[in-house]
Amino acid sequence: MGKLFIVGLGPGGALDTTPRAEAALRESQVIIGYTKYIDLVRDRFPGKELIDSAMTTEVYRCHVAEGRVRMGQTVAMVCSGDAGVYGMAGLLLQICAPYPQMEIEIIPGVTAATAGAALLGAPLTNDFAAVSLSTALTSWETIERRLRAAAAGDFVICLYNPASRSRPDTLRRAAEVLLEILPPQTPCGLARNVSREGEESWLCPLGELPGQRADMFTTVLVGNSQTQIINGRLVTPRGYEKKGEL
Repeated sequence: MGKLFIVGLGPGGALDTTPRAEAALRESQVIIGYTKYIDLVRDRFPGKELIDSAMTTEVYRCHVAEGRVRMGQTVAMVCSGDAGVYGMAGLLLQICAPYPQMEIEIIPGVTAATAGAALLGAPLTNDFAAVSLSTALTSWETIERRLRAAAAGDFVICLYNPASRSRPDTLRRAAEVLLEILPPQTPCGLARNVSREGEESWLCPLGELPGQRADMFTTVLVGNSQTQIINGRLVTPRGYEKKGEL
């Protein structure tokens, strides 16, 4: 029996991949992942066996990884961001459940919420919720219910997977749901291609969010009742001003 690393690569650039993740990739004989994620490490690990596959083939990739580990190889399954946040860690643990003796190490990575927040300012300084708008594995009815609950709870909301070619209108639909509860002047920020070529970020009020362009490489931050724009940056105060310390 070999060893399985489940590795979060961070948002994309090598500078945001942790030394622990780099060490695991160096130790691995085989690196497996979605094609776009394998492309992020292809040039950095030219001597490794690289196995990639398309979107929606996650179960296949996990079975390949599990089979290679049972053959005695050291395998790394790579994920963008953090492997446990909308990543492959949970699925791999399910698939590898029949092999409790298998050595598995999950390596955290910088997830889109924190990477995007850093580019936009400091919007996650207080309580926040993350909601994926992908309907591949979750019904839109469930997504709407979660959006309403997060808005009613006055959480800053981080929207993952806001739009794709097959569902170009999900960000608009989500914004319309949030506008049922939140005022249209609520500050929002969008971060795209964080730590990759073409990185960009911009701010807008919630009332203008339905018309914003977004894709699977975009992270959207919707502020709460305390979020404000300070010198062009999105900031959610922690509450120190209430203690008279500012």
